[in-house]
Amino acid sequence: MAVATELFPLGWLIVTPRADAALSDAGDEADTFLSRHVSGDWGEVVPARSAANTLALSIRKPLVSAYRTSKGAALLVITDPVRSKTHILLPEEQQSERRK
Repeated sequence: MAVATELFPLGWLIVTPRADAALSDAGDEADTFLSRHVSGDWGEVVPARSAANTLALSIRKPLVSAYRTSKGAALLVITDPVRSKTHILLPEEQQSERRK
């Protein structure tokens, strides 16, 4: 994946089966959302989350973006604090992924 400005490394990519199904159903590619995420386009997050992401770039906190597939399914893209893993998942899967 090549983007104009990569603000941080993504690490390993983990796409949950349900997120993969939502992407496939919409005919969307994960790279579209990953490119936006890594370039600082956080998508449909509230202003406080956007500000937290901007701060997290320098203090090593999780980075969280929220997007919708072309069919309207909600997706989250979350990069961990050490930038070793990035998850693409559905919002309702967020708690179970945090426990892993």
